[in-house]
Amino acid sequence: MSTDHIEVPGGRLHVVDDGAGPPIVLLHAGVADLRSWDAMVHPLVAAGYRVIRFDSRGVGESTTEEIEFSHRADLLAVLDALGLGRAALVGNSMGGMAAIDTAIESPDRVAAVVGVAAGLGGFEATPTNDETRIFEAYERVDGAKPYDADALTDFEANVWLDGPGQPAGRAAPALREAFKAMAGPLNAPGRVPARGRPLEPPANGRLGELRCPVLFVAGALDFSEVVQTGDRIEAAAPNAHSVVWPDVAHMIGMEQPARLAAAIVEFLAPLDRWA
Repeated sequence: MSTDHIEVPGGRLHVVDDGAGPPIVLLHAGVADLRSWDAMVHPLVAAGYRVIRFDSRGVGESTTEEIEFSHRADLLAVLDALGLGRAALVGNSMGGMAAIDTAIESPDRVAAVVGVAAGLGGFEATPTNDETRIFEAYERVDGAKPYDADALTDFEANVWLDGPGQPAGRAAPALREAFKAMAGPLNAPGRVPARGRPLEPPANGRLGELRCPVLFVAGALDFSEVVQTGDRIEAAAPNAHSVVWPDVAHMIGMEQPARLAAAIVEFLAPLDRWA
């Protein structure tokens, strides 16, 4: 394993690089950092891949100034710094949105995309009534006076790790502690916000531009928007397939790392090697 820090305009990215072979970049969710992929590294490296992770700006050990920036440009900066022409992108939630956006904006740099409960820019799903109430409760906790960062982190663990409407503590205690260790600092008062510049026009209306194969993995214990997103991508992208796993929520790489790694390896196996 090697670690590095890559300078980008107005920021510094913490990068971890493991293994050798065709490169896979793992892009974390907005409520986590690169440690959310820890359990995925060994099985992917053992399958013959080079596994690269980095903290996005203002997250984990990466820094940012209070400026607008592009997640896509930061990703390409990491590839360039490592001397990589193309990579397969695996992104969870916000990271999945960045992966899809990059594959549209810079198709020559992306060999394949795996969206793990990925977001999709410009797509508006229809929440259930119960989900609407959860979103409203989320806003109340986030906007509480006085602000309670610990309460917000606990709420996020219940929603994103256990799953919306699932019993608190459904996920293993060790996973909960690992999640809170990542999400807690992101909720700390005074943190410099990272302001990502969205892809324009957004990806939802441009899915036909996706030239690479796409696998979308959703959890049935997640918000229904995620399953709807997978259905949308499968229907509109030229070479996309969506699957729904019945027993996971949003942080699939933490809950089922071996299963997700196996699905990624199976998906990538037929493709020509890339570098």
